[in-house]
Amino acid sequence: MTLPSSGQITLNQVNVELGLSGTTQISLNDSAVRTLFGIASGEIEMSDGYGKANAQFMAASGGSVTTSGDYKIHVFTSSGTFTVNTAGNAAGSNTAEYLIVAGGGGGGQSGGGGAGGYLTSTSGVLSATGYSVTVGGGGGGQSTGGNSSFNSVTSFGGGRGGPTATAGGSGGSGGAGSFPNGGGATIPGGSGTSGQGNSGGSSRRLAGGAGGGAGAAGQDAHARGNNYGGNGGVGLQSSITGTNTYYAGGGGGKGWSGDGAGGAGGGGNGSDNQGNGTANTGGAGGANFAGTGMNGGSGIVVLKYKFQ
Repeated sequence: MTLPSSGQITLNQVNVELGLSGTTQISLNDSAVRTLFGIASGEIEMSDGYGKANAQFMAASGGSVTTSGDYKIHVFTSSGTFTVNTAGNAAGSNTAEYLIVAGGGGGGQSGGGGAGGYLTSTSGVLSATGYSVTVGGGGGGQSTGGNSSFNSVTSFGGGRGGPTATAGGSGGSGGAGSFPNGGGATIPGGSGTSGQGNSGGSSRRLAGGAGGGAGAAGQDAHARGNNYGGNGGVGLQSSITGTNTYYAGGGGGKGWSGDGAGGAGGGGNGSDNQGNGTANTGGAGGANFAGTGMNGGSGIVVLKYKFQ
């Protein structure tokens, strides 16, 4: 709790704020009281305690740790454990901001893969214990990406780009379908997960659609002209690490007249052999006429909290 901002403050309330029994004998001159009231020396009055709180800050370990001002940032590029060594309180810190990005889906025969799911928010109250962190791997060609998770919050792996004449897979973002070797049928993309990503584009005739990204759906085939592959859906930016970075871009589609670009956020281009998604972005793999498709990029989990 926080001490009252006006009126009477009792020593009982001061004790409780300091984490002591309400009946503990204390005086205004005690060092703990002076620290709480912000009066290091000299005269001190009960009114000096108006609105004051005994802030306790969380301390934790795990991942790659950096400091930015009053905040610690833990970056997990592979699975591990976020261990809260000291639990804080609401006056200091007892929650963490998180970014959870799953692995991108692999590209298909002509349709791009879907980006890994993208989630960002603030955790519930964290206790002094270990929390499992899972970082999903990128999917191989025509394979779904792996899920990423922290504290029971899960981002779903990106959907695969489809094999020939097959719809794209669903996931965090959906993969695109792949055209049926020149046939006239429209092959749909897979759906994205609400709040995590968007759907993949459709394919037909001699061009493939693109995979969905966290910020936009994948482009349908032929949207840029006949037989052009679609551009991958754009990802979303986050500054949780201290640098504005795009994550979770969709993979580009491939077409006889031209290939689609991967979406910002690590999405791979539609290409012959150079369209892998970028590692630790959740970007999806681009399409590849060889039939195997390109690999999706692995995911990432980032946790940030105030430590002082």
